[in-house]
Order: sequence, then C-alpha cells, then structure tokens
Amino acid sequence: MAKTRFRGDRGLTARMGLVSVLLVVLWLAFGAILIAYTNFFFGIIVVVGLAWAQWYFSDRLALTAMKAKIVTPDEAPELHGMVDRLVALADMPKPRVAIAHTDLPNAFATGRSPDHAVVCVTTGIMRRLNAEELEGVLSHELAHVANRDVAVMTVASVIGLCAGFIARWGLFFGGGRRDNGPPVWLIVWLVSLVVYAISFLLTRALSRYRELVADRSGAYLTGKPSALASALTKISGDMARIPTRDLREAQSMNAFFFTPALKSENFSSLLSTHPKIEVRLDQLAKISADLGRQV
Repeated sequence: MAKTRFRGDRGLTARMGLVSVLLVVLWLAFGAILIAYTNFFFGIIVVVGLAWAQWYFSDRLALTAMKAKIVTPDEAPELHGMVDRLVALADMPKPRVAIAHTDLPNAFATGRSPDHAVVCVTTGIMRRLNAEELEGVLSHELAHVANRDVAVMTVASVIGLCAGFIARWGLFFGGGRRDNGPPVWLIVWLVSLVVYAISFLLTRALSRYRELVADRSGAYLTGKPSALASALTKISGDMARIPTRDLREAQSMNAFFFTPALKSENFSSLLSTHPKIEVRLDQLAKISADLGRQV
C-alpha cells in the first residue's frame, strides 16, 4: 500500500500477494505445458504482447470502454475540488479526473500505479448523488488507488484474458497429435480452460474483499460512513431503471465499478465481483457506531 492516511489492511496486502504469487505460478506452469506440447512460440509472443499492452495502457483502455474523457479543473471545478480535498486529507498524489457521459450511475479507478491513476465518475452518478454522497464514493475509489489493488486486479485480469484468448484460439496454434496421444489442440484448450477458471475465481475472491476494504478506508477517511451507505443504496436501487443494453455494454468493467452494472445482486457469491449490498451496509453501520464511540 502507498504511504497515505488511508487505513491500511494487512488482510488485503496478504491476499494481493497470495493471488499474485498463485497466478504467476499458474501462468508459468501453463507456459511450460504450452511449450512442451505445442509449437507455440508465436502464440506466446502475441499473448505476452497483449498482456503488456493491457497492463501498460489499462487506464486508456478503461476510459475508452466507458467513452470517458479526462477533464480539467476549469471543465469540472466542483468535482476537482472534491478530489483535491480528499487527496490532501489522505496525503496522496492526485490522480487524473475523468467523466463518462452515461446515465449509468457509477464510478471507478484505474491505472497501473498511483502515479498513473485515473478516477472516473459518470454523469449519471453526479446527477443522482449530493455532494457528501459523491465525496464518499470518490474516497472509496481513491482508497483503491492508495491500496494499489487496481494494479493487482489489472494484472490478474490480464492473465485470465490471456488464458481465455488461448482457449479460444488454441486450435490454430496447436499442431496434430503427439506420440499417438490426444490432439494437441485439445490439450491446449483444456489446460487453457482450467487456467482461466482458476484465475477467474481468484480474481473474484480478491475483488470482493478489496471492495469491503475500500468502503472501510473511505468511510474512516471522511468520517461519514452514512454518506457512503446512502450513495450505495441510491445507486444499487437505480440500477433497476437502467436499460439492459446499457448494463450489458458496461459489464466488462464490473470488477472495477463502485457497484456492479446488474439489475440485482441475486447471483452466486462465488462468482460475484462485489459483496452483497447488505454486507457492505452492515460494515458501514459498524464503522458509524465505532466513530460515534470515538467522539
């Protein structure tokens, strides 16, 4: 975690380290199998190139996916004013600020490091929330930047993306049979699916925990957990009013959003990117009680 006034979380640090190590081991084992069973050097070069580009240009790719634009203090003075106050309070570098022109009420942080970070809000969330609620959401997103979990999630998602790419195109990279065994493309396809499934579950587990940590860190920084809880309730409730087509277009960003772009949260907790809203609200209520005792 970067040195800021956000409350650190050893659990998040340990989980990020464990997930990173497991994914690297998984990816190295995957590469060894590919090299052993296929003439796959060209494919590996392509995949590594895609992985590097995804990581290095993660901020630009995310902004492009949401059709968002970096804004200056002159273009969005109130939004920049909120971010300025929060980064001063947290004693951290100020990220770039962006706005996505969509009615989808959401926000996200992206970037490979705190020095290359972007915090983005949609016009939908700016229209629905009051100043205190929006500040709570921004503190949540800045906590992601300070915790560096955005970079870890980006790397983790890249590994899954590469495995999925190989699973889809393994037939073209694989050769015929080897030692009268099963077709090479079948081996590549099956191993790729296994790697993709494991990386998917690991990133989902990390994603759920990091959201709770960002809620907690942001709430303690502002001292207004009720404002964050109010924002969370409003946004989750309004998701049902967003057209299904708009939600589907944004679902690739779900792991990075403040709340997932879904009509409801009635899906398996094992596969979800976020904790259930009841869990998040319960944590914020406990923080509110804790802050009340400290007064």
